[in-house]
Amino acid sequence: MSASPASRPHAARNTLLRMIAGRIGAAFLTLILVSLVVFTISDLLPGDAAQEALGQSATPAQVAALRHEMGLDRPAYVRFGSWITGLAGGDAGQSLVANMPVGEIIRERLPNSLLLAALTTLVAVPLALTIGISSAMNRGGRLDRALNVATLSMVALPEFLVATIAVLIFSVKLRWLPSISMLPEQATWGQFFETFAMPVFSLCVVVIAQMARMTRAAVIDQLDRPYVEMALLKGLSPARVVIRHVLPNAVGPIVNAMALSLSYLLGGAIIVETIFNYPGLASLMVNAVTSRDMPLLQACAMIFCAVYLLLMLLADVTAIVANPRLRSA
Repeated sequence: MSASPASRPHAARNTLLRMIAGRIGAAFLTLILVSLVVFTISDLLPGDAAQEALGQSATPAQVAALRHEMGLDRPAYVRFGSWITGLAGGDAGQSLVANMPVGEIIRERLPNSLLLAALTTLVAVPLALTIGISSAMNRGGRLDRALNVATLSMVALPEFLVATIAVLIFSVKLRWLPSISMLPEQATWGQFFETFAMPVFSLCVVVIAQMARMTRAAVIDQLDRPYVEMALLKGLSPARVVIRHVLPNAVGPIVNAMALSLSYLLGGAIIVETIFNYPGLASLMVNAVTSRDMPLLQACAMIFCAVYLLLMLLADVTAIVANPRLRSA
């Protein structure tokens, strides 16, 4: 017997919840596997914190004593079990270099990285959506070709090259902006702009290009649907059709495009924060690699992986909720 009309919404809701729960479970399992990969790769790095702390002139006995004191001579599986257990309980361990809890070090740097990511998002998302939608609405026209050339050129430029050119032009040549991005306490709006102008610009270049191109593809896919032709035949303007009909149907692919593009900030921020000496989480991870501070390195890497998985999870859930066909899949 077929389901009654009253039971269909309930069944569809259950299907939707099962799909979302499956995505969350997959993300959690991926995070566990990532933790194993992060620990293994960091453990394979040459040298360790004991050797870095004592220097090359230290005797093997001194290095061995410090390694024992730091717990670095324990078997890898014991160290991994201790680390993952503490991480699950909210304890990321003790920094081997700073001799203080990793959580305290991260709490000092994490707000800076979140501020940089938020500013980049506030600039990149509106510009990328405007470029992508404008390009799709003028498909094949001069504006579309010009925007395609511009976005392809932006994608081809790596962020380290953009950041280096920005420093050479705006700091060295014109002397408009500082080459080191350090925000002073109680900064004015002018100092705030000077601090973040070049880092945000360097991150936005590639992020905007990627997001705009994927937005253009999502909007064009909807513009080719029969309902758009029907709406145009009824006399609706192209702009009204895009705003009222196309964008609501394209929200799933657009959110996916935004999540994929914003996840690029995780990798791009490492290079940009290092070039501009910005005191964020990415530069902290680079310093942890240099000093072989494994607990700090592993905690930073896990945060980046968790943020990436969260963005992908939000994109998947949005696509499921926004697409009626996926709801009943």
